Amino acid sequence: MAARKTKMHFGIDPRTRQIVVGSFRMKLPESRWLRTVIGVLLVCGGILGFLPVLGFWMIPLGLLVLSHDSHLVRRRRRRLAVWWATRRAKRGTR
Repeated sequence: MAARKTKMHFGIDPRTRQIVVGSFRMKLPESRWLRTVIGVLLVCGGILGFLPVLGFWMIPLGLLVLSHDSHLVRRRRRRLAVWWATRRAKRGTR
């Protein structure tokens, strides 16, 4: 039996262009402007997260979609990922 990867992953798989959140995968559209529109709509919908159906979960998902094309958002996301990893490593050594 082949060993399965149990590592949780969060981000965009560069090989398949899929959003990966844990075991959930969703394919992104090929069109750059459509990805940008989807990302902006998710962030705007997340701001209205106090309304029914919409939620605050839409903000990080929208930023993740935008980070695929926008170097500014991508840079911020990578800095956050590095900060989070170093923070977890420091807590693990205690």
